[in-house]
Amino acid sequence: MTSVVFERDGSGSWKSFTLDGHTGFDEAGRDIVCAGISMLAINTVNSLEALLGEEILVETDDRDDGALLRCTFPHRPSEGASLLVDSLLLGIETARRQYGRQFVDYEIKEA
Repeated sequence: MTSVVFERDGSGSWKSFTLDGHTGFDEAGRDIVCAGISMLAINTVNSLEALLGEEILVETDDRDDGALLRCTFPHRPSEGASLLVDSLLLGIETARRQYGRQFVDYEIKEA
């Protein structure tokens, strides 16, 4: 399963999002669910950097049991950045509804 954790600060601003694991919908290289949510997350990171010039910290780790992608905002994100993270959350929610919690799950943490 891929676990996605979105973190907000006390004022409701996004602090970070983390995707961890492999969905297990199919074998690596053939897993449309894993590929789909990976593309959503990678596009969000790329858009934050290329389109908005947002300052972010990105950590990745490609492991045998699934990849890790963590994006952290060292400062309060702009409105545009918040909208992009909202869009990512919508995509993750849709994937979970479509394919099930056994493959994709998420939570929103208040820090």
